[in-house]
Amino acid sequence: MLYKAYEIQRSLMNASSAWASMMADVLNDPRLPFATYGPNQTLASALDVFAHATAPRGKPAFGIRTIQVDGQSHAVHETTVVHRPFGDLKRFTHEGLPADAPRMLLVAPMSGHYATLLRGTVERLLERAVVYITDWADAKYVPLAEGHFDLDDYIDYLIGFLEHVGPGAHMMAVCQPSVPAFAATAVLAAQDHPCRPLTLTMMGGPIDTRESPTAVNDHAVAKPYVWFKHNVITSVPENYPGAGRQVYPGFVQLTSFMSMNLGSHMMSHYKLFQHMVQGAEENADSTKRFYDEYRSVCDLPAEFYLQTVDVVFQRHALPQGEFIHRGQPVDLGAITDTAILCIEGERDDISGIGQTRAALKVTPGLPDEMKQYFLAPEVGHYGIFNGSRWRKSIAPVVEAWMTRFATRDDAAAKPRRGRKLTAVS
Repeated sequence: MLYKAYEIQRSLMNASSAWASMMADVLNDPRLPFATYGPNQTLASALDVFAHATAPRGKPAFGIRTIQVDGQSHAVHETTVVHRPFGDLKRFTHEGLPADAPRMLLVAPMSGHYATLLRGTVERLLERAVVYITDWADAKYVPLAEGHFDLDDYIDYLIGFLEHVGPGAHMMAVCQPSVPAFAATAVLAAQDHPCRPLTLTMMGGPIDTRESPTAVNDHAVAKPYVWFKHNVITSVPENYPGAGRQVYPGFVQLTSFMSMNLGSHMMSHYKLFQHMVQGAEENADSTKRFYDEYRSVCDLPAEFYLQTVDVVFQRHALPQGEFIHRGQPVDLGAITDTAILCIEGERDDISGIGQTRAALKVTPGLPDEMKQYFLAPEVGHYGIFNGSRWRKSIAPVVEAWMTRFATRDDAAAKPRRGRKLTAVS
């Protein structure tokens, strides 16, 4: 009933959005004598804001056509190199990269938004590296015949993607996938697998949510597992390829995120209205671009969502050494030669300070000189991987870490005594 009610509401809002957009265009038409009349301009701006807020949205495109590196422009090549039911692997490269450029597997969150949320992350990393990114599917478009998808499958996908990229790759996980990326690294390390990553960078990830819990963490533990199963899980309607699949709908996730900072979102839209009234098109377009991406949401497989709530947020299985993959315990102590970089934002209200850094405490087999922690001052969750501070302050730290451990021999050559964990702020 939840999804069907949403579909009815969405149909009504789509019609209202189209009507509001049409009326805004009429009021802004310079051929009409009243187009420049003050009250009409105010009304047109209000209608435009409403139309944008209620417009239907699909999956955005990455749209990275060119990239500037050291003052030179290069064409960007985007290719889907692996097709799988619940997620593809995309590759981004350009002619300016040397033949021995580092290869980075960027693990995008499966948390209700598309991988395009990391467009800015890809652009910056692409300056110096070949970038592969996980492009997770919208569960409502995956037919039931393709089976289910849970944390075990997520880890298997990452292992398969690393095998495709080949030995000597680096891996970066942004937010939620820090847990499965960490576990996948440990699984490969225990097997002495040649495709275990040289470095693992985790950014704003919930490795141990007992550290500085946020409102998101509190919500996940305030109710029992069965509450989530009965209240936020629903079936995909018949008008989608994944009809009948149990999902955690993207619109529920979006509602939750927006309600956490409702005042800020309302103020952003009020400022959007002001910019449009004042004719500040550049500022208005910037806000619209952000919300075009932010409101583009997808559904998660129910089994993956529920297992994440249970294992990551309620039982804290990974930091407590109780995480199981395919029936086998995941031994974080097996990680001995994958250099780990943990990055957190000082103002992160999704993953609190210390939650990602906890990864450095639970890897006893990794030498201290292969661990680094970076706290980005005055940066929120989104700013860790996007925006000017990501480009100018955080990305250089990641690149330096990759350069330091460019080969497996670099890791083996590092002294194993007399050094303490590096912490940078």
